[in-house]
Amino acid sequence: MATWEFIKMHGLGNDFVVIDARQQPFSVTAAEACALADRHTGVGFDQLIIVEPSSDPKANAFMRIRNADGGEVSACGNATRCVARLLFEEGTEGDAIIETGAGLLTAQPADGTRHHYTVDMGPARDGWQDIPLAQDCDTDHLPLALGPLSDPVAVNVGNPHAVFFTTDAEAVPLAQLGPELEHNSLFPERANIGVAQIIDDASLRLRVWERGVGLTQACGTGACAAAVAAHRRGLTGRKVQVRLDGGALDIEWRANGHVAMTGPASVSFTGVFDDALIADAQQSAA
Repeated sequence: MATWEFIKMHGLGNDFVVIDARQQPFSVTAAEACALADRHTGVGFDQLIIVEPSSDPKANAFMRIRNADGGEVSACGNATRCVARLLFEEGTEGDAIIETGAGLLTAQPADGTRHHYTVDMGPARDGWQDIPLAQDCDTDHLPLALGPLSDPVAVNVGNPHAVFFTTDAEAVPLAQLGPELEHNSLFPERANIGVAQIIDDASLRLRVWERGVGLTQACGTGACAAAVAAHRRGLTGRKVQVRLDGGALDIEWRANGHVAMTGPASVSFTGVFDDALIADAQQSAA
């Protein structure tokens, strides 16, 4: 029976099971990942992160991402910082370059702050085909409304996001509205749903319903999307502190169109599981 070592990590409470598969290959089906994600019968996580060898000679590793529902996604900002921490602690010099489904992401330690990292998340895309949307729409003002939410901005920062602006983010029943908005027919690949409240021209409050996960303590790509959306609406500058349930991320939408995200990467504990855990968890869920 195979056994697997893992590291439990998190970025502002957005938590991951990280498995290093660079020497010993590891793969799971969507159902197996979902079973492993169960917080009662599995290990529990928002995302499963599998660190694999990269076929790109410029990259230090490839990061594969599965959400708690088992679905595979292209990008996760908080997890990128966590993988960057592991690479730097292994002795990576210069920038850490991480290949993802969204392309190559570059990370470096943040100046003067232990276990904080800055990741270039690549360009923010705003074309309707890039989100993607099911039809040609003005991505600055999507024709979408539900309950107290309306008129969102669509942004793709490795994942599709719809950002709604409100005067009171805490008052929005996001746990009720999020599932329906995530699965709206406008989003053929579903979408992450953000609810943002402007504090001032350099900070905003954000809550996120993450596709395939639900309400999350923090969403790195969601913070990037909210910062970009706020600047596109003329509500903030290009540098913004985004305050999430689990803490704050510093986001800069650079002049070259790329989005830089700075925040912590934390280790909770290490552990080992074997194949029987997945099988038992699947049986309990059946």
